[in-house]
This record gives sequence, C-alpha cells and structure tokens, in this order.
Amino acid sequence: MKFRIVAVGKLKEQYLKQAVDEYVKRISRFASVEIVEVAESTFNGEPNVKQIQKIIDTEGAAIMSKTEGYVIAADIDGKQLSSTEISALIAKEKQNNSTFTFVIGGSNGLSQQVKNSADFRLSFGKITLPHQLFRVVLCEQIYRACCIEGNVSYHK
Repeated sequence: MKFRIVAVGKLKEQYLKQAVDEYVKRISRFASVEIVEVAESTFNGEPNVKQIQKIIDTEGAAIMSKTEGYVIAADIDGKQLSSTEISALIAKEKQNNSTFTFVIGGSNGLSQQVKNSADFRLSFGKITLPHQLFRVVLCEQIYRACCIEGNVSYHK
C-alpha cells in the first residue's frame, strides 16, 4: 500500500518539516509514503476575484496531474470522520486500491475540479488551519489510522 500526499507549496518552517518527516518515518512501517509538492501560484499587485480563481485553477490542474488511486481531498465542506472512521475508510478502500492520494490545496483553496474528481472529501472540522500545519495534522492522522488498522497501541 502507498500513501501519496499532494500539497500546494513547500514547508518553510524547519519544525514543520521535522514533524512531517517523523510521521512519514512512522507511517513507512505500514506503507510507503510519498509527498509531492506542487508549486504555489502567485499574482501581481492587489488580488481580485478573477486572479484568485485563476490561481486556484492553475494549482488544481497541477494537483490533478499528480493524483493516482483513491483520492481524498481535504475540504472544509467535506465529511468529518473520526480517526477510527478514517482507518475504516482506508481499510475498506484498500481492497480495490493500492494507492491513496491525499490532496491539500493552497492558501486560496482547492479547485472545484479537484473536489469533483476526488473519491472522498474529508474535513477536519470548520476551523481554518494554515495548509502547512494541516500537512502535519494529516500525516499524524494517517499514522493513527495505520495504527488502528494494525492494532498497534498509539491511537488511545
């Protein structure tokens, strides 16, 4: 089994890189892990709605070219699942999929094309997290799901 995380932008803070690296190391006990970073788009001058939508669409096209297998998009309007439910979703879907791609959009959001093409839209609640911090939280939840599935004592 393989987990792929497609995220817009690079991790800038060393402490976030260290946290992600630690969870990737832990997850690798259960599955291979690949993190694919898509370039964050920018605009010149004061942003307007049209420019922001163009950025979202450009990042979305880049994301779409990197997804494979069962695609789970991080979306504030998606379905909220407990850690146990995330583990059960992965366990169920791994019968038909060997790769799970988790998608994290940029600071302007995720394109409708990515949301529509995802197999599942996952929300971690109505709070807004910086997308860099969200990557750490997602990695932790993937690790927790693996522990639950493998009956390894971490998740309690």
